Amino acid sequence: MEKRDYYEVLGVAKNATAEEIKKAYRKKAIEFHPDKNPGDKVAEEKFKEAAEAYDVLSDQQKRQRYDQFGHAGVGGNGGFGGGGMNMEDIFSHFGDIFGGFGGFGGFGGRQQQQRVRRGSDLRVKVRLNLKEIATGVEKKIKVKKYVACSHCGGTGAKDSSTETCSTCHGTGRVTRVQQTILGQMQTQSTCPTCGGDGKIIKNKCPHCSGEGIVSGEEVVSIKIPAGVAEGMQLSVQGKGNAARRGGVNGDLLVVFEEEPHNELIRDENDLIYNLLLDLPTAVLGGTIEVPTIDGKVKVKVEKGTQPGKVLRLRGKGLPDANRYGVGDLLINIGIYIPENLSAEEKKLFEKLAESPNVKPNANASRSFFSRFRNMFE
Repeated sequence: MEKRDYYEVLGVAKNATAEEIKKAYRKKAIEFHPDKNPGDKVAEEKFKEAAEAYDVLSDQQKRQRYDQFGHAGVGGNGGFGGGGMNMEDIFSHFGDIFGGFGGFGGFGGRQQQQRVRRGSDLRVKVRLNLKEIATGVEKKIKVKKYVACSHCGGTGAKDSSTETCSTCHGTGRVTRVQQTILGQMQTQSTCPTCGGDGKIIKNKCPHCSGEGIVSGEEVVSIKIPAGVAEGMQLSVQGKGNAARRGGVNGDLLVVFEEEPHNELIRDENDLIYNLLLDLPTAVLGGTIEVPTIDGKVKVKVEKGTQPGKVLRLRGKGLPDANRYGVGDLLINIGIYIPENLSAEEKKLFEKLAESPNVKPNANASRSFFSRFRNMFE
């Protein structure tokens, strides 16, 4: 099923502030919270959908990538709704939105959540040529990173030898009660004994020294949408470093670099080709070949073409990353003036110089100075 627009999911405008997004998410989360809608699968999916939208729109960098690329820019196949995280992960990540300590405040049964570890993000650079940018491409890259230990399954324990932490009784958090002039005040913090895991490893895995992760590598397939540009980022969820002793993997941030083209220059979604015409073709007109992303095409040159004239081939540029159309190919015409002439060629030009037709008239002068002035405006 096609994902809905994240702004639509939360019911906010595209220029909504961070506070407006937070309030909208809290409202949706309260409406569709599982404790308020027990056994309602539709409400549960809407709860996950809202959490996925908030995860992206509350993060400035993710929001910027989403605004540029849509769902593809934030790893469109991942997210909470796509199975990347379960309900417990959502409460662990966004518990603070409800004003409690990892819980939902007014609803019970959610306040004693164990801390969910998250692996660190990785950043890689991918070089693309204009053809790949124009069509979009799927690339496979080998990423060196931390992966879950295969011997202990990422738990860090040998033979699953763990026991519930006696200090926090498996919650990963400890509660401290203080008497103040306003009455009793409760505060919660990470359990100092288990570090928030809620369990203690009795026998550490010898292969990972109890960390649950080891150095490894993975071949990651990345679907790159058409129209990306130099410096843009694409987030592939869950393909970063594995978390210590289980938890949620970090993300893989893909930064794009453009390979220079031998003949074409990119200007946003347009492409520019600097064509140097020979003098006879500029005077008499003719047909020339110009390069495009898809190969050579023939273009008609009118007789009397002046230097600085720009020919436009519509739809021969690059597609917009947000699918707002396709740019054009702009052919910027210059004229080559021969420098070395034979005696015979020199006589031909001297004879032409006597003709009034080769001298600029008033209209040509005005046109030239108009173009020159526009260059500085």
